[in-house]
Amino acid sequence: MTTQTFVIVGAGLAGATAAKTLRLNGFEGRIVLVGAETHHPYIRPPLSKDFLKRETDRASVFVHKNENWYADNAIELVLGTEADTLDAAFNELHLLDGTTLPYDKLLLATGSSPRRLDLPGAALGGVHYLRTLDDSERLSAALAEGGRNVVVVGAGWIGLEVAAAARGFGNDVTVLGRGSIPLSSAIGDELGLVFESLHRDNGVQFRMPGGAASIGGVGGHVTELTTDAGERLPADAVVVGVGAVPNLRLAEQAGLAIADGITVTHAMRTSEPNVYAAGDVANAFHPAIGRHLRSEHWANALAGGKVAGMSMLGLLVSHTDIPYFYTDQYDLSMEFSGYTPLMRHSDVVYRGDRDARRFIAFWLREGRVIAGMNVNVPGVNEAVQALIRSARVVERALLEDEGIPLAEL
Repeated sequence: MTTQTFVIVGAGLAGATAAKTLRLNGFEGRIVLVGAETHHPYIRPPLSKDFLKRETDRASVFVHKNENWYADNAIELVLGTEADTLDAAFNELHLLDGTTLPYDKLLLATGSSPRRLDLPGAALGGVHYLRTLDDSERLSAALAEGGRNVVVVGAGWIGLEVAAAARGFGNDVTVLGRGSIPLSSAIGDELGLVFESLHRDNGVQFRMPGGAASIGGVGGHVTELTTDAGERLPADAVVVGVGAVPNLRLAEQAGLAIADGITVTHAMRTSEPNVYAAGDVANAFHPAIGRHLRSEHWANALAGGKVAGMSMLGLLVSHTDIPYFYTDQYDLSMEFSGYTPLMRHSDVVYRGDRDARRFIAFWLREGRVIAGMNVNVPGVNEAVQALIRSARVVERALLEDEGIPLAEL
């Protein structure tokens, strides 16, 4: 393999993890990591949490804190350049700058992009999206002075994390959301109300259900947002968090199988020989649930990047990690593990005190734990994942009983 060239398209966590995995597993050939941004690979969760709130510095977000790590491991970085076309028939990647990269194997880790508002005034200054390091720095600068009116369009995880950060800087915050309760489509009404009450207790106002009809401004900068109910909200900044879409242009152009992302096997293989996919863009088959699942969280990028790297080497591997993510808002810390496609029509069992925001929630399907969320109960995520992985029937009363350690269930 010393004469082979492996190309990775997407210099994020999945791509960087795959490159590291290749080297750790003895690959001595050429590795080229292509990224549209000029930054070294970084992780995204801090962009809406600690980094946005200016609680950590810029250096903390990078995958490898030592900027010489890539050179020391003979990984070629091609940054600030987008891929133009992928010719899978001839094993060639063409970049927008005219460069052609022949490859023996290629990994698509192209990530996702935020959904954009299509309405009058959406292009005004002061309308923010949060995806990149540069986005986070611009938004932090807009929020940090405090005393401003901030309207957040979208009541999902990103929207609520931004709302918490904005309130922490002393801004007035209003959140718009399509449903009646924040996060209800993700975790249900009962748990959505836990987060809504948390934000209301911290001074956030909600307009739900509610959406944006238009954005007004003066001198090219936003000054107000008009809701679909006709209410005019003063706005010095508008933050849009209405979801993301996988970056599929290369995959579509190359004729790869696509269904809510690039369809890949449990080993991250696409429908095209020698092409793999990982991270936000990959819709991977999970053997534990017998179906494909696409996840946009950092843990999936990390796990999928490792599996893709080993799979590219011909190792027999499978993406078996349970999907995981976390959030920090005000004094609330939460971890979630589980299979969201199975949560619909499941039963929710609680251990602890929901009113005090200190509890664990378990989603049960046919008596088996298929997801769990711990809120201000640290150190239990491994036990929650063990319950999910075991797939055994557990009595509700045992799950509810705080006197019984989870590890003993």
